[in-house]
Amino acid sequence: MKQSLQLRLGQQLTMTPQLQQAIKLLQLASLELQNEIQQILDSNPMLEREEESEPPVNNDSSNPGTSSDNQTVESEKRVENAYQDTDDASPETTDAGWENDWTTSYQGNSGNNESAPDREIYERQDFKETSLRDHLQWQLHLSQMSDSDRAIAMAIVDAIDEDGYLHEDLQAIFDAVSSGYEIEMDEVEAVLHRVQHFDPIGVAARNPAECLLLQLQTYPTDTPGYDTARDIISNHLPLLATHDYARLKRVTGADEQTIKNAELLICSLNPKPGASIASARTEYIVPDVFVQKRNDKWHIELNPDLAPKLRINSYYAGMIRRSEKSDDNNYLRNNLQEARWFLKSLQSRNDTILKVAKTIVQRQRAFLEYGEEAMKPLVLRDVAETLEMHESTISRVTNQKYMHTPRGIFEFKHFFSSHVSTADGGECSATAIRAMIRKLITAEDNNKPLSDSKLAQMLEQQGINVARRTIAKYRESMSIPPSNERKRLT
Repeated sequence: MKQSLQLRLGQQLTMTPQLQQAIKLLQLASLELQNEIQQILDSNPMLEREEESEPPVNNDSSNPGTSSDNQTVESEKRVENAYQDTDDASPETTDAGWENDWTTSYQGNSGNNESAPDREIYERQDFKETSLRDHLQWQLHLSQMSDSDRAIAMAIVDAIDEDGYLHEDLQAIFDAVSSGYEIEMDEVEAVLHRVQHFDPIGVAARNPAECLLLQLQTYPTDTPGYDTARDIISNHLPLLATHDYARLKRVTGADEQTIKNAELLICSLNPKPGASIASARTEYIVPDVFVQKRNDKWHIELNPDLAPKLRINSYYAGMIRRSEKSDDNNYLRNNLQEARWFLKSLQSRNDTILKVAKTIVQRQRAFLEYGEEAMKPLVLRDVAETLEMHESTISRVTNQKYMHTPRGIFEFKHFFSSHVSTADGGECSATAIRAMIRKLITAEDNNKPLSDSKLAQMLEQQGINVARRTIAKYRESMSIPPSNERKRLT
């Protein structure tokens, strides 16, 4: 083969560091953004928080304001000269739209944080989760037991799952403990009954029926429906789960009112007692946008407390010298450029979020006025075409961004839903259909709950053609059981 040189022209899309940073900030949630800002403040000396302070008092009564004004002008000149030096060193990074206002502070949040340190003492305390095993072991240490019984109890506690059930066979526990202690099987069963009366009651049960019976024992025996509830739990729990009241009355010999009392009593029991002990860290939602109606118009504003005000440190910016190539000077130049990019990325993030929020409010004004049944069909492409942006950008904006409205706090994604064709050729959103289904089921007769086919017929009468399987899909997505499981005694 003969070697040769060829010249080819082509175009290639590359992501600059500035664009990568802007995309990263755009997809961050509000709490993640605060952490990112704090990291930048810790690493870049050119950025600082703009603290709200009282203006300096001028003692010169003959020419008030002259001293402070001169200091401000001199500071702005130093920063402007530093910026010009940076442009001379790297002219390819010049941004004409940012040249004249980058020295101004980034307008983030403007809240009064006088009590913030005291509040953060309580909000940011280390939170230690309490597990069910720790809770049971704590009670075990307070109980008086022999060494062998304590070893059995420890083996039982270790075999309990998060819901509070004991899935380990007692024979396996006996074999494990008997290798170190001389015990009998009766001792294992006796210790099990003792652990089952630890808090929460019903823990260490081997099946749901045993769990419910352990809790039922704590009720007075003269409680209405007590004997029937015990009989149902012991022998006919599947019939109650399917709401087969006709067979329940036949096999228990109880009347309808007694069955109803027994059902209410059983429903007051907890089938997963261990789940009430496990603690989870509280997740706070900070809205990115506030939506309010004033003078019959909807106003959209960014959350002013979302991020701190940032500005360029004029002192360090004034230390940059023209045409100096020292390491210190280059370090300041690089940090100054990074600070400019970060401020611009923050501003771009806020502008994009505000534009998307305004478009959503404009499209879903009926939802804000009348509720979920008035929700309009909306997809990412509709907003992208309106704002002349890419769908991926809209997707990043709507991810983990929240809007505070008079109807509650919603994630941006809540306002997007697919459409279903109506009888008159129009469209109806899936969210509105779910709201209609929920409303119909809430108003149904408990003795004769509506089937999926009946729900489809009722929606068709309102001009919405929805298949029965679609109704079933929407109903299951809302965790609503089928009609045979919704039947209740009244």
